[in-house]
Amino acid sequence: MTAWSDTRQTRCPIGGLLRSMTNSHQDQAVHFRSLHRPGQPLVLPNAWDAASARLIEEAGAAAIATTSAGVAWSVGAGDGETMGRDRALDLIARVASTVSVPVTADIEGGYAEDPDGVAETIRRVLDAGAVGVNLEDGPRPPAEHVERIGAARKAAGSALFVNARIDTYLLSIGDPATRLRDTLDRAAAYIAAGADGIFVPGVADAETIAALAAELTVPLNVMAGPGSPSISELAGLGVTRVSLGPAIALAAYATARHAARELLTAGTYQALDGSLGFAETDALMAAPA
Repeated sequence: MTAWSDTRQTRCPIGGLLRSMTNSHQDQAVHFRSLHRPGQPLVLPNAWDAASARLIEEAGAAAIATTSAGVAWSVGAGDGETMGRDRALDLIARVASTVSVPVTADIEGGYAEDPDGVAETIRRVLDAGAVGVNLEDGPRPPAEHVERIGAARKAAGSALFVNARIDTYLLSIGDPATRLRDTLDRAAAYIAAGADGIFVPGVADAETIAALAAELTVPLNVMAGPGSPSISELAGLGVTRVSLGPAIALAAYATARHAARELLTAGTYQALDGSLGFAETDALMAAPA
């Protein structure tokens, strides 16, 4: 198979945006799947806009993942599907047109009321240029999420990596004594419905992570951050994919708030020390992906 870096790209206007078009979307999807390797996790520092995506790509990321929370905040909305499908898809298209690596999009619960609506979202995600999605269950009954995953799988065929997110730990769903078993039971049902991977955010202890990885038959994705095992430790526990969720966006916003407060109170600029150079950043964004 042709290496990803050898895939030729052209640019064409679609819906007012410049969207990156490759020789074969299927080739992109196959390449993205191949990045989920046991012992060498796919590491995804999540982006929330085109500029952050390009900077993350420039830092060496093999793929770009979006964070729904960061995307929502960037358009003036709260997390939890409040920004709506159209704005979410607009961002996916912008990111896909800005980078040359595969893009996987966090589409929350699918921006739809029913499985048919999820299928429509998936078709539009593919049109936007992504080759993967996160689809979360949240407080939704597992049986209902099984139907939504099935609809996503049918709509996408093999052109999309469907990462089924299970929120039992993140949202503290159910009895803590049976949470691991409940999570694995959900995972088995989601895999049977067509999920390519399982994402369990909210888990940081090595014992639970190892137990999840040992029983799953598909790649395990965890969300890391301060206090989490290192990437090499997670690899040893059987994790195949690591993402940061909204953490980088939050760090960037913390810098913005600190710099603004310093300017408005002390009238100084020390918080801006170490900022990216204007010329460097502008050149990176202006250059073709």
